[in-house]
Amino acid sequence: MVYVQPVIMPTHIIALGGSLLRPEEAEMRGIWFGQLRQMAVHFEGNGRKLGIVVGGGLAAREAIELAKETVTESYRLDSVGIMATRLNASILQQSLIEIGCNVNPKIPETTASASEMFESYDIVIMGGTIPGHTTDAVAVALARDCGSPHCVIATNVSHVYDSDPRKNPGAKKFDEITLSKLADITGKDTQGPGESAVVDPIAVKRAIEFGIRLAVLDGRDLSILEDALEGRPFVGTLVKVD
Repeated sequence: MVYVQPVIMPTHIIALGGSLLRPEEAEMRGIWFGQLRQMAVHFEGNGRKLGIVVGGGLAAREAIELAKETVTESYRLDSVGIMATRLNASILQQSLIEIGCNVNPKIPETTASASEMFESYDIVIMGGTIPGHTTDAVAVALARDCGSPHCVIATNVSHVYDSDPRKNPGAKKFDEITLSKLADITGKDTQGPGESAVVDPIAVKRAIEFGIRLAVLDGRDLSILEDALEGRPFVGTLVKVD
């Protein structure tokens, strides 16, 4: 368990992995959505801003596989995946609007426009922006634009590992790590359309450039996500600025 020093700031940024929407687990998804809505209401009620960048998950992978029947250019396939992220963002957006949260009514297509929306809305939700950049990278850019020094990467794994734990049972997990060490692990190559990793290499590169620390955690348990956002000890990996 690691501890994030609380930061007094108006805006919290989350990269919410599309896998967390779990369309194959309808019952658990309903519970998860309910807890996420409670968390959003809690943050809004305490006068804090919340930015959520939603990934494509299964919807993106299926759409890209379908597009591959007739599309070969990676740029175009990525564009299909981006539309899936915006679809997922719209689902979350409408879910929060339904319970009266002050949420942006239009999904922004750039982090600059998303940042401006915080002037009018407490919660801003978006998906991807341009081909070649995953939603992790978008979330880091949004943190920069909002002046937030911290970005939470909520995915379906508990920690950063030194290798893929699904392929290597002896993989070492990290409770704390530096951004430069994370860059050594993720490499510098971009991901192909529909691919996923615990943290996107471009996101790590941007975090180093912008001086933004990261928290990587299992977003399937929203109590862990809330711990990290509140500056409490959390189960996951704290990625510090060198």
